[in-house]
Amino acid sequence: MRYDAFPADLFVKNRAKLTFALAPKSIVILSSNDIMPTNADGTMGFKQQTDLFYLTGIDQEETLLILYPDAPEEHLKEILFVKETSELIAIWEGHKLTKKEATEISGIKNVQWAENFDAILKTIIYSAESVYLHANEHIRNASLVETKNDRLAKKIKENYPLHAINRLAPLLNTIRMVKESAELEALQKAIDITEKAFRRVLSFTKPGVSEFEIEAEFIHEFIKRRSGGFAYTPIIASGANACVLHYISNELPCQDGDLLLLDVGACYGNYNADMTRTIPVNGRFSPRQKEVYLAVQSVLDFASGLMKPGIFWVDYQKEVERFMEGQLIDLGLFSRKDVEKQNPNAPLFKKYFMHGVAHHLGLDVHDVWDKYKPFEVGMVLTCEPGIYIREEGLGIRLENNLLITENGTDNLMKHIPIHWEEIEQLMQAK
Repeated sequence: MRYDAFPADLFVKNRAKLTFALAPKSIVILSSNDIMPTNADGTMGFKQQTDLFYLTGIDQEETLLILYPDAPEEHLKEILFVKETSELIAIWEGHKLTKKEATEISGIKNVQWAENFDAILKTIIYSAESVYLHANEHIRNASLVETKNDRLAKKIKENYPLHAINRLAPLLNTIRMVKESAELEALQKAIDITEKAFRRVLSFTKPGVSEFEIEAEFIHEFIKRRSGGFAYTPIIASGANACVLHYISNELPCQDGDLLLLDVGACYGNYNADMTRTIPVNGRFSPRQKEVYLAVQSVLDFASGLMKPGIFWVDYQKEVERFMEGQLIDLGLFSRKDVEKQNPNAPLFKKYFMHGVAHHLGLDVHDVWDKYKPFEVGMVLTCEPGIYIREEGLGIRLENNLLITENGTDNLMKHIPIHWEEIEQLMQAK
């Protein structure tokens, strides 16, 4: 694998945290993701189910996990199932994990071949009272695809209809929000790789260069530094494209006098960076561009200072929106009198700032979370205000990744250029 191996202790600790939260005499059953098809005999690259990775560190398809803390025998408390290899598989696909390697990675001693899963489960499930199954309960989930865990849940309910079924997601979502030190190291590595690529792009960008060429500069630096690639589909948006929040076609040339919004992040060890910077294509901000840029940076600084333990996300969002409203008034986009007369259900600021300020970050870019739980020490969130003035073809967003500490936050991206003076200096030094 490209990334340095995590210590097995990380996954042992993660399983212990989950075990502590389980009901008595219950079994956890979790599967890896499918390999998704394209067309004909093509397939997409494999992406591991992040809860399974969190609990085992196994980054291979056809993997299953059973946790049964109250099992009648010690060796049945944790069972990991991995794909049995063959000479044919080795020829076509390469090396697959041995049982010994799976134990070294996960810290699970009892490793079995995946083909034995059904038989082994049947021997132990009748001594349990309930089963924890996985479903994607992310608040923003909109997938129409049935996952391997969806099919597994249907099978368990059909084969064992008298067992109580419990939801695994609320437990793991809560546990995963607070990061261990090894997770923070992987996140920082992804961020550091993102920084190197951004500095490369600062030297490369000039009028006439296409958005896809800039995308190519990022991926070159990411892969060169052992990243798994883009953490998400990158947004390379020049000019008015920056006012499209999820612009991903990255196909147009960058024009002299325009700004370029870069929303990109590297993935390292399945952990993801999420950075946004906005730079002038020609290396110099115009007076209006600088004015709006400084307004966004003021909101970023305010929002970063506001994030601390005990604050609820809903309250945090409202406070930042109030501050943003003042910045938009100062930019002349509407007045105080306009605000007094606005429809409270359709506030004026929404025209220029229409998205959330922060989301959790980790194994998923929009990491699992519970919006009704307060911020805690050890959580990592983005902070990403933006102002989008469509009538001016001007969109600016700035985004850092913040670790919540006892006294506030630690900006994990503090070494990545963001001040307009430094951006101009670096772009003109090429």
